[in-house]
Amino acid sequence: MLSKILRFGASLLIVVAVLAICSKVHVNATTAALSLLLAILGISAQWGLAEAMVASVMAVLGFNLLFLPPVGKLTIQDPQNWVALAAFLVTAVTSSQLSARARRRAAEAEARRVEIERLYALVQSMMLTGSARKTIREFVNRAVQVFGCTAAAFYYRPTDEFVRSGPESRVVSDHELLAEAEVDDISVDTLRSVALAPVRLGGRPLGSMALIGSPPSEQMVRAIANLIAITIEKARALEDASHAEAARQSEVLKSALLDSLAHDIKTPLTSIKAAVTSLLENPPEADRELLTIINEEADRLNQLAAEVVEMARIEAGKLHLEKQAVPVSELISGALSDLAMGLKGRPLKLHVPEDLPPAEADRDFAGQVVKQFVENALKYSPEGSPLDISAELKGGKIVIGVADHGPGIEENERSRIFDKFFRGRRHRFDTKGTGMGLAIAKGIVEAHGEKIWVESEPGQGAVFYFSLAASLGGRES
Repeated sequence: MLSKILRFGASLLIVVAVLAICSKVHVNATTAALSLLLAILGISAQWGLAEAMVASVMAVLGFNLLFLPPVGKLTIQDPQNWVALAAFLVTAVTSSQLSARARRRAAEAEARRVEIERLYALVQSMMLTGSARKTIREFVNRAVQVFGCTAAAFYYRPTDEFVRSGPESRVVSDHELLAEAEVDDISVDTLRSVALAPVRLGGRPLGSMALIGSPPSEQMVRAIANLIAITIEKARALEDASHAEAARQSEVLKSALLDSLAHDIKTPLTSIKAAVTSLLENPPEADRELLTIINEEADRLNQLAAEVVEMARIEAGKLHLEKQAVPVSELISGALSDLAMGLKGRPLKLHVPEDLPPAEADRDFAGQVVKQFVENALKYSPEGSPLDISAELKGGKIVIGVADHGPGIEENERSRIFDKFFRGRRHRFDTKGTGMGLAIAKGIVEAHGEKIWVESEPGQGAVFYFSLAASLGGRES
């Protein structure tokens, strides 16, 4: 307040000094008016509009008193001098306003420059953080330092977490931050010196932020909210990418270990199988049953090792296909031939049109999928119940299906039926198997770029399907 009074006093003294100088050297009225205008412009540029207005009034009074006849009196004889006086007053006030406006805009531009520099400093401090949580903590601490606020607070919606710079941030309650996250507008409370803003990215709410104590302008608050949203999303994306890479590396390592272990198991199994096969050619009657059990269990272990190796190759992305035009009837007949022992006594219905074009597929791998479907149907349907195998052309794709008349698959299990090691609730303990067969079949089909699925109703059996591309080259010769 004292400085304001001093500026008004100084403005009046400057006008008085100009009037005194002009009066002493006996300049004409025009020169005096121009001198006063220059003084008023200087006052406006230096201090502002209020000081310039006071100086303008003083200049008008002094100009009337000293330079307009009758000199020495605050009266005007010539009506033309009224026009001159009015023009002087308007010019003085207008020039003061223009000067003050230019000064104000320069101050605003300087304030914006300072805010942008602070925003840049905030960007630099947050860009190197490693996670969304660290980014938010860095923000609430750096916002206080960079923008000179008393405190800052942030509500992160994905984790329902509140982060505060200190106890001073309790001016803004958790409820206020929660409410702000649900709206679109910035809220500035000048009485409390609090700025609240929602933090959104592409319309998706991430949370809300609060700056307490001398917060920056509303435009800057909006810019900070946009910046923190982008920075959080960047940090989250980098974090997800890091986790995905770690998971991929872990999966590759696990697949390599399984592959190595399976090969180590197969070597002694081959020796055991050769030995027991030799003994079974002419076994003692007392040992026949034990040798048969050894032979069957060796086959089971050998099958398990083969499935582990196959699964490891699929998960490591090392399934190399040799596609060719393969008649679908050969895929089906090959699978049925391998499972001839298990199919004894089973009614079998084939629905394969004679004019069906060949499939573009790897013969061995595609045949393995058909074989897995048939094996699955044999395991999960009553002995003696029929199996239906079909193949048809649909939209340029050959769809192969295997239907059984078993108990079917429960609805909540269908989405997981092709997962590795998954076993249905009803058959988890009473059916032999590793739970990898359908997962391997899925990996093979997806390696072909095709789809695999199941259709089932409880009590009505299940139908497993997979598709293969029809060969564009026509039927194989």
